[in-house]
Amino acid sequence: MPFAKRARRIFRRARFLLCLATVAAAFGCTRHEPPADLVIINNVEPESLDPAVIVAQADMRIVSGMFEGLTRLEPVEARAVPGLAERWDISPDGKIYTFHLRTNLLWSTGEPITSADVVYSWIRALDPKTACRYVEQLYYLKNAEDFNAGKITNADLVGVSAPDKYTVRAELKAPTAFFIDLCAFQTLAVVPRQTIEKYGDHWLRAKPLPVSGAFELVSWRLNDKIRLKKNPYYWDATNTQSEIIDLLPVGSPTTALNLYERGQADVVWDKELIPSSLVDVLLKRPDFHKFNYLGTYFVRFNVTKKPFDDPRVRQALALAVDKERITKRITRAGEQPAENLVPPGTQNYHSPPGLGHDPDRARKLLAEAGYPGGNGFPRFEYLFNASPIHEKIAVELQQMWRDELGIDMELRQMETQVFWGMQQRLEYQMSKSSWAGDYNDANTFLGMFVTGGGNNETGWSNPRYDELIAAANNELDVAKREKLFQQAETILVHDDAPIIPLYVYLGISYFDTNKVAGIWPNVLDDHPLQSLRKIKPNK
Repeated sequence: MPFAKRARRIFRRARFLLCLATVAAAFGCTRHEPPADLVIINNVEPESLDPAVIVAQADMRIVSGMFEGLTRLEPVEARAVPGLAERWDISPDGKIYTFHLRTNLLWSTGEPITSADVVYSWIRALDPKTACRYVEQLYYLKNAEDFNAGKITNADLVGVSAPDKYTVRAELKAPTAFFIDLCAFQTLAVVPRQTIEKYGDHWLRAKPLPVSGAFELVSWRLNDKIRLKKNPYYWDATNTQSEIIDLLPVGSPTTALNLYERGQADVVWDKELIPSSLVDVLLKRPDFHKFNYLGTYFVRFNVTKKPFDDPRVRQALALAVDKERITKRITRAGEQPAENLVPPGTQNYHSPPGLGHDPDRARKLLAEAGYPGGNGFPRFEYLFNASPIHEKIAVELQQMWRDELGIDMELRQMETQVFWGMQQRLEYQMSKSSWAGDYNDANTFLGMFVTGGGNNETGWSNPRYDELIAAANNELDVAKREKLFQQAETILVHDDAPIIPLYVYLGISYFDTNKVAGIWPNVLDDHPLQSLRKIKPNK
């Protein structure tokens, strides 16, 4: 990634972190507030509520309730269905999408939402000054990547336009099988131009804050809660199931479980919020629900740091990891060890063979790289964010590499927001990582490791890999597309190995189905807030 572009991203991120506390203070709660219809424990404190800036799942859950795109995800199977657009047409060559907006769209403040708002929102995300981490989601538009890179400065040349008040025309540089799914992703959500232009980086402090989704922001108190209320102007408000939802930022599994058991929370997302020592017991309860979804836990190498610039070193460390030991000793919920980044169950895709577990070969590769028996191998750090399960996995990896390869690793635990910043800035040697699919396609996993990708965060670059990903996304034949992706994944997890896949996530949440409705297990682990409701007890 060019230095200037990375510097802009760092600066932009710093500005958002700086104003986060101000935003939260501006939306402080009153003392005499009504009780929430539903209380959800949502893991860590959000970094932002700006759709163009967020990256964490906890942030996205809130933002998807506040800002909507042309499509949205339905709750049962997480399929993209009409959102702000009631329908669309696709040209015979698959490159031009014509979206027809609903004519009753209004911001929560009562002003009309028009096609110009959609165009503004997409161009804003592409603007390099915005430093959007998911900007690649828009690169499928004609000239979008060049605009983001500063090669062209005329936004009118980007393949999105508004022929009239209720029509959005998207011109793609090549057919993209998952474009409708992308239109449901938070990066492409519609945000209020009038407010952003008035307040700049502090637009989330506006009172009232115009939103395009099902919920308005009532309050945001740091380390306490975010409160949302039903948006009466939302086009589908009659089907929004709850009037008020509170989302609590709780990162401690013990605290989350205690709040739930005391009846102070109705829903707890994420397996990470289950005390690992109690997983076996709790999964036997009817209010603990597990399901398969598209998510992988893996390790990142910073390939710009020695000795991890050598693929043989990276392969050696990968081959020395007994992944089944991690799933049986630590995660303990039935997770599947992962040889690849793309999880099983991904639509129209089956992963190729990975490196496997072979300590003998690992030792040979390490010797070839100049470190026989681990001699001379520099002591290095493994970075992870604060969570008991991340710490336990780190300790297990530390032990494996010491026993099998004779190398020593130091553990460095950081607060989550700091961890993300350090990983993005490549201020680490190895780090804990994970990825959950943004849509049901192999590209949501493999596409992020292209050169300069906003979520690459390894410093790794392989021109052949980039070519394969581009070719796959231009290919209409499903079988040919799969083969191209398989070649790319072989480079990623076998040949160059800038990452080590550890296991495939198993989704677990806990809530009482007799008390809460509107949550279904789906492959994206996506649960629209407008579908959730508390079940009233029978009198």
